[in-house]
Amino acid sequence: MTDNMRPRRSLLFMPGVNARALAKARELPADGLIFDLEDAVAPAAKGEARAAVGTALAAGGYGRRELVVRVNGLDTPWGRDDLAAAARCGCDAVLLPKVESGASVRRTLDLLEEFAAPDNLEIWCMLETPRGILRAEEIATASTRVAALVMGTSDLTKELRARHTPDRRPLLASLGHCLLVARAYGLTALDGVHLDLHDDTGFAAACRQGVDLGFDGKTLIHPKTIAVANSLFAPDAAALAWARKVITVHSAAMERGEGIVVVDGQLIENLHVDDARRLVALAAAISALEAANLPAPNGGH
Repeated sequence: MTDNMRPRRSLLFMPGVNARALAKARELPADGLIFDLEDAVAPAAKGEARAAVGTALAAGGYGRRELVVRVNGLDTPWGRDDLAAAARCGCDAVLLPKVESGASVRRTLDLLEEFAAPDNLEIWCMLETPRGILRAEEIATASTRVAALVMGTSDLTKELRARHTPDRRPLLASLGHCLLVARAYGLTALDGVHLDLHDDTGFAAACRQGVDLGFDGKTLIHPKTIAVANSLFAPDAAALAWARKVITVHSAAMERGEGIVVVDGQLIENLHVDDARRLVALAAAISALEAANLPAPNGGH
């Protein structure tokens, strides 16, 4: 089970073979970075990318950003070596591509144990095929180390033979199913990437849709999208003001022994108070993370 108060508004994919980008990422305001050894790396460069990611993580300087390594699948020539490197590189989580069964998660766990990975190394699972979506619950419950379900919407659209539409209607059933599973088992749910980097309006709309559906954050492919994702997946000022008012009024009513609480004409129940407290706690966690990741005056961390 994951830490649901850890901000995961923006998870930026970083090509593992691009050492300059890996260095620049130390100053980006993303909540987390996904060091990609899979899709973003050509077959001939897999070893180079693995070494570059290991070097970057060993050097540190990423502040409190969450650090994730996306490995190649275990059915590829590179998957085992990627897992061995991830086990000792100091990352927070390993992201498995195209997960389709609980058995694949357990196989990964066996290898991580063989490679003496730390016990707190999380496993994140990409769901990007019809079989993966249908088996989301099996995957989510394969181990207590599974902490996040990550939507692979690009591959899923292809596998469904669906079309990329602005409203993402062809994907809503899959998105909703994975959200149900994530919420049922206390996991983080991350929305898929938006491929059109020239479509700022469409990207913002996709983020708003993700928020409305219930996702915790979005995976990204370019730094220029970080600020929008961070803004839209965080509680806004109005939501926070309402949440604090609900908490205050409810607390005062309980002290007076009143069982019914009304705020601005709306009946408030415990479920509203619980959600208000969650929003306030998330906002505090975001503020703490952003403060911790501010560059020091000399440019360091």
